[in-house]
Amino acid sequence: MFTQLENLKGKFFEVGKSLSDPGATSDMKRFAQLNKEYRELEKVVKVYDAYKLVLGNIETNKQILNTESDEEFRDMAKSDLVVQEAEKEKLEDELKQLLVPKEPEDDRDVLLEIRAGTGGDEASIFAGDLARMYTRYCETLGWSVVIADASEGSVGGYKEVILEIKGENVYGRMKFESGVHRVQRIPETEAKGRVHTSAVTVAVLPEADEVDVQINESDIQMDVFRASGAGGQHVNRTESAVRLTHIPTGTIVACQQERSQHKNREHAMKMLKTKIYEAAVRKHEDEIAARRKTLVSTGDRSAKIRTYNYPQGRITDHRINLSVYNLDAFMGGEIGDMIDSLAVAEQTEKLKEGNISFA
Repeated sequence: MFTQLENLKGKFFEVGKSLSDPGATSDMKRFAQLNKEYRELEKVVKVYDAYKLVLGNIETNKQILNTESDEEFRDMAKSDLVVQEAEKEKLEDELKQLLVPKEPEDDRDVLLEIRAGTGGDEASIFAGDLARMYTRYCETLGWSVVIADASEGSVGGYKEVILEIKGENVYGRMKFESGVHRVQRIPETEAKGRVHTSAVTVAVLPEADEVDVQINESDIQMDVFRASGAGGQHVNRTESAVRLTHIPTGTIVACQQERSQHKNREHAMKMLKTKIYEAAVRKHEDEIAARRKTLVSTGDRSAKIRTYNYPQGRITDHRINLSVYNLDAFMGGEIGDMIDSLAVAEQTEKLKEGNISFA
C-alpha cells in the first residue's frame, strides 16, 4: 500500500513538472488530460501527506508514554493519541476510497433519458417532476443541462425527455439513477382522491467519444421535421429538427434543440454514437454485476430501484434499503446524500474485490 502511494506521489510531481513546461500548451488536448490527472493525483497526495503526519504524531506520543515520567505530560500524550488514532482511521478510509480504480466511463458526460411508463398522464407528470429534480441537482454542481429532445404529455410533464448533461464526473454520479422509479400519490387528474402507483424509467448513457464508435454514413437514414414545443413562429415554419436511424441496429434518435438543421444533425450523431456505445458499457456492467452480491449501478435497467411515497413523504431506494423523509427537498434537487450513499455502497463492493488494506 505505501509503495503504491509513494509511486503515485512521484507521478504527481512528474505530471506537475510536465504542466509547468513552457511547451505544455502547444497540445491543448494533452494539456487538459495532464491537468485532469494532476487534480486527481493531488487529492491522493494531500490525504497521504496528512496520513504520514498523523503516523508521526502517533509515534511521538508513544515515545512520550514510554520515556516520560511527568504525569501531566503523559496525560496530554494519552489524550492526543486517542485523537490521532481516530484521525488515522478516518484518513485510511479516505485513502482506500481514493485508491479504488475508477470506472473509465465515470468522467464522461451523459444523456439522461426519462420515459413515462405505467400510469398514463400521471406517469408523464412525474417524468416532468424527475426532469426538474435532476436539472436542479445538476445546477447545484455547476453542470450544464440542455433538453436534447422531448415529447410532452397531454396534461403536462413528458412522455419522453432526453437531457444532455455536461460537467465533471457526471456519469460517475448519475449512473446510480438508471432503473424504474415508482411514485405513489394522488394524481392531479384523480377526482376521487385515491392514491395511484405510476412508474417512470430512467436511463443514464455515458456519452461516446469520436474514437469509441465508428458509423458509416451509408448506414444512416435521416428525416427532418418541424420542431415542437416553445419557440414561436420559427418552430412552426422550418424543418430544423432531425431524426436519425442507424439501419444495422435499428437505433433511432431525434434532436430539435438548435435552430439549425446542421447543428441538430451534429447533436443527433453524438446521441446515436452514445446509444450504440452504451451497449458495450452495459455488457461491461453486467459482467461486474455477475460478480457482486448487490447491484448498485449495474444490472437490469427494468428493475425497480426507488419509490417516492407522497402520503408518507418518504423516498426509499430498494438497492441499499435506505429510506429518507425529505420528499419536498428531494424533489427540489437535494438528492446528493442519496447518491453519496449509493456511491459508498459501490465503493465498499470494489474494496472487497480489490482487497485494499493497510494491514
